[in-house]
Amino acid sequence: MNHDYKVKSMLFGLAIGDSLGVPVEFKSREDISKNPVNDMIGYGTYNKPPGTFSDDSSLTFALVESLINGYNIRDISQNFVKWYEEGFWTTEGIAFDIGNTTHVAISNIKEGHAISGESHDRANGNGSLMRIAPLVFCIKDKPIEERFQMTIEVSSITHAHLRSIIACFYYLEFLRYLLDDNLEKHEIYHKLQKEIPEFLSNYFNENNYFNENNEENYNLDELNYFNRLIKDNIYEFEEDWINSGGYVVDTIEASIWCLLTTDNYHDTVLKAVNLGNDTDTTACVTGALAGLLYGYEDIPKEWVEGIARSSDIEDLANRFADSLNDE
Repeated sequence: MNHDYKVKSMLFGLAIGDSLGVPVEFKSREDISKNPVNDMIGYGTYNKPPGTFSDDSSLTFALVESLINGYNIRDISQNFVKWYEEGFWTTEGIAFDIGNTTHVAISNIKEGHAISGESHDRANGNGSLMRIAPLVFCIKDKPIEERFQMTIEVSSITHAHLRSIIACFYYLEFLRYLLDDNLEKHEIYHKLQKEIPEFLSNYFNENNYFNENNEENYNLDELNYFNRLIKDNIYEFEEDWINSGGYVVDTIEASIWCLLTTDNYHDTVLKAVNLGNDTDTTACVTGALAGLLYGYEDIPKEWVEGIARSSDIEDLANRFADSLNDE
């Protein structure tokens, strides 16, 4: 596989989704509906110029910078510290919009503690989901057990609860099928309805993966949080049934719903933004999916040119693709 086009499609796809959502982050769906977002705007929630991306893209790009040199959890975590302390891969040289769980995890890494994010039930924000998409290029050809293990490791830098890990795993498996170009998006959705619970049920039966309270049925109970994806046809849901806050399950549901109920990049990411609340992350996660599905050429040219550090993102995409093509 030549990775150049795919990598560029994903990285621009997610960063532009992020930047479209930044100006209206935390606004309710009702408020946004009075003046829907239909283009790249600025000077909203954070008073940033149009095209500004947030921690979602910055941490994603920090991950990519590390993956270019090979897979190394310690190196990835140090790049996250570099983002936090030095503004690495930010638009203006300073980190902003930092989630609490991510903040705690990076602070612990800085202090020399073990690389492991919080694992309690309340540590299930979307902070690892938002940055994990490029890992798919490194795990796509590996056995499923290894794919899951690497997902655990990369998510757990900041978010170590099994629910966050499952959300990341589902997302990466969806992206993996999009890379192949062999299946239509609804076919992927229904394929994963069988494959995800089948693999995880077998995995949990063979491996002890306990929460902090060592609860006996913790593993299988966690699968129930994903029933709307695994057992229902989420694309048949009305918008009122879709939540778009910072909870990781809400974000993966909203992103898949947006992807399955639209037919081009432009409409997919704007649908995500106009859901309101955690607009940048919902659109970032959605944007990676839509970027891969529809390709770089389907992303509006003015958005590509209008996003901050556009040439730097292209250079990063090229360097990452080169490293993958050399393998």
